Order: sequence, then structure tokens, then C-alpha cells
Amino acid sequence: MRIVVIIPALDEERSLPKVLAEIPRPLASEVVVVDNGSRDRTSAVAKAAGATVLSEPRAGYGQACLTGIAYLAKEPPEVVVFVDGDYSDRAAEMTGLVAPILEGRADFVIGSRVLGEREPGALAPHARWGNWLATRMIHLLYGYRFTDLGPFRAIRYETLLALDMQDRDYGWTAEMQARAARSGVRSTEVPVSYHRRIGKSKITGTVKGTVMAGYKILTTILWVRVEGVLGPRSREHLPERRARGAKSHA
Repeated sequence: MRIVVIIPALDEERSLPKVLAEIPRPLASEVVVVDNGSRDRTSAVAKAAGATVLSEPRAGYGQACLTGIAYLAKEPPEVVVFVDGDYSDRAAEMTGLVAPILEGRADFVIGSRVLGEREPGALAPHARWGNWLATRMIHLLYGYRFTDLGPFRAIRYETLLALDMQDRDYGWTAEMQARAARSGVRSTEVPVSYHRRIGKSKITGTVKGTVMAGYKILTTILWVRVEGVLGPRSREHLPERRARGAKSHA
């Protein structure tokens, strides 16, 4: 299978080389780094490591991911892997992440930090509580059980396109899981390790960022449900909360 890795990145020149060095290259056909308006050498270190670099000046984690997906249309892969560029997830664990898809057991796989080993302090208490609340809400609304909204994930390309992802900032991972649950996508989780990120989080590093992210995640999960009942136009009323360089909500 052709597997492509997408890494949304904002000011990650210190951590990105470590992430890129750990990606199992025999497994990954291409690595795409989407520079979301970095002021440092993120693009330069990505190019030096052999990655394809895309520039996306429009702020937002989801926007960067959507730009990466649009690029894939020129040579569609079978599987897309998303991983952050801050070295909190270990890209070396990608082999285990994609295994359920390669073995035909699933079409969508979440790398669960809750099920895996976590470095002390890597997943803050408010992030753990927010994860619990969001995954509980998905279970109540859609009947799917997830333990985490972790950004390290793999999905079949055709499945990803069918989800018709829309979110451009904080709600990206939650939207993907809610849409997958609403559509009955074969989903599973695998344990992944989680570590303290290099640098400061663009979201949970501030109280404002944490509150905004939590609000957007929960409203996104709700509106995906509403959209399923009322149709796509209901999304026009979904509040957008954008901030420069929105990252994973962890």
C-alpha cells in the first residue's frame, strides 16, 4: 500500500527533525510537512530531511491538514497517517498504528495516549478531563467508544475523502471521529506512547487557548450530529474559533 504521512507544523524547527528521523521510511512512501506560517526554519529542516513541504499561511491546524489532503489528489495513496511535529508522539510507532488497516481489520485507527504509556506531565489534567468528556459525548451521541482524540492517527484515503472534513482549527480530530462514528466507519484504537512536547503548546499552553479549544471540540461533536439530521447547511451556524497556528488540543 502507498502510505503518506501528513505533518501540520508551526515553528517546529527543534522538534521536527526528530519526528522525521523516526518515520519508518520503508513503510511511508512520502512525508508531507505543511508549514502553517512558521517564523523559524521549519520548512528548511523539513526539506533537508527529504520531506515534501507545502506552505499554508492561513492559520489553523485543520486548515493545514486540509491543505495536505488536497495535495494528495495528484497521486492518491491508500492510507494517510497524521502526526504532529512537536515530538510528543513517536512516529517510530507508526508500524503498529497502521497494522489494523493493513491487516484489513479497520479503516480508521486512533493512536490512544490514554491506553499507552505516558511520560509524567505530558498529558495535562485538563487535557485528560477534556478527552474524557469529548469521547463520552461521542459515545452518547453516536454509540462509538473512543478513549482519546489523539492527533496520531491513520485512515484509508477513500474513507477520509468520504468523511468530507470541514473544520479548520481546534475541532479537527473530534470532527473526524464524530463523522467516522456517524458513518459507521470501522474504527479501532491502538496504544501509543506520549511524551512532553518540545516547545510550548499553541493551545493548552494558555487558559484562553484551552477554553476555546474545549468549546470548539464539544460544539463540533454536537454539530456533526445535527448535520446528520438536518443536512450540511446546518453547519453554517457552527461557531468558528480560529487562532494562529491552532495545534492538537493535547
